[in-house]
Amino acid sequence: MRRFRSTDPDFSVAFEAFINERRDTPADVEASVRDVLAAVRRDGIEALIRFGRDFDRVELTAETMRVSQDEIDAGAAACPADVREAIAFAARRIRTYHERQRPADAAFTDEAGVEMGWRWTPLESVGIYVPGGRAAYPSTVLMNAVPAAAAGVDRIAMVTPPGRLQPAVLAAAREAGVTEIWRVGGAQAVAALAYGAGPIMPVDKIVGPGNAYVTAAKRQVYGTVGIEALAGPSEIVVVADNLNDPEWIAADLLSQAEHDPAAQSILITDDETFADRVAAAVTGQLTSLSTGADAAASWRDHGAIIIAPMDQAPGLVNAIAPEHVEFALDAPERLADRVRHAGAIFLGRHTPEAIGDYVAGSNHVLPTSRAARFSSGLSLFDFIKRTSIVKCDARSFGILGPHTVALADAEGLPAHSRSAAIRLGQVRT
Repeated sequence: MRRFRSTDPDFSVAFEAFINERRDTPADVEASVRDVLAAVRRDGIEALIRFGRDFDRVELTAETMRVSQDEIDAGAAACPADVREAIAFAARRIRTYHERQRPADAAFTDEAGVEMGWRWTPLESVGIYVPGGRAAYPSTVLMNAVPAAAAGVDRIAMVTPPGRLQPAVLAAAREAGVTEIWRVGGAQAVAALAYGAGPIMPVDKIVGPGNAYVTAAKRQVYGTVGIEALAGPSEIVVVADNLNDPEWIAADLLSQAEHDPAAQSILITDDETFADRVAAAVTGQLTSLSTGADAAASWRDHGAIIIAPMDQAPGLVNAIAPEHVEFALDAPERLADRVRHAGAIFLGRHTPEAIGDYVAGSNHVLPTSRAARFSSGLSLFDFIKRTSIVKCDARSFGILGPHTVALADAEGLPAHSRSAAIRLGQVRT
């Protein structure tokens, strides 16, 4: 963990270097991912079976690759009742939040008499990648599938690495409206969703987090299908004064550090004594976390404490452009309203980021690696698209047509010009 003080003469240089450090530096995987994508595109289901054997040490067939409805129902039934209740509670809140985002179609007639507008329609099919390995992630299923279902997507195909599917994941998939589940992970799963492979039909868009291979695969198939974002390591900034319980703030910092050794947790405070107490609380809590090894590596290598006047906090947050930022303060809006670059903002001492991960209703799929400067978190808008509507009659075309001819001629596009001029009677065929 590094400590910065805004009063240090080299603070600006050191802080700039810190926020621009690469935290996700895997070996070059682009070439191997390219080979996997090409193999699936060429060989289809045979490639998936081969990669399942080579990468995941499982023997699959076209039939066993799909999770049956009986398996889904049995798995969901095996989920503890309190977890099922929490999943249903979270799904309702996520659905309500995202349904409120639905935009309206519009139609109007402008001053030239042209009827114009736009229409929103859902995507037909979406693929959701749900990671395996480190933990079961029912929240990933909910955050990706519930907005898609709320948008009206017809087909929601979920892929997840082979292995025992956790009951909570199956319960979430059923609650969220997932229509099919496939036992395939890694770059090959992304390829199957993009190109199709045997019984797995291609989709229009792929969403959901994954490791470096999944991220590289999403990058490479973009254009064939849509993607929502390229996820990086988790991030949190906590802006806190000395009226907070340091144990609370330490827990908030560790809530992101435990995700991954490359995750980043940053405390901004104006009280160095309080900073010391938080640092000590982090050290103490690490000893009791089952995820302590990852969290400790994250805090050691990428964590930071910044000592600065509270009035400087919004500027620091904007420079970091974090995935999550908490303002654990009284009247937090005073500072938070000055933040332009953050994936999600959590206001007040009783609003830890963890509730946003699960049950607040807002989406936890958020921009990382400073992408909050130019992008937003997952929303209903990722699963709908806007189509423009234009209708001219003879009178309104008579107003627009001559200007169309003039601009098309200026651009040297005679067929464009002709398609307007011919309707104006200026061209004889």
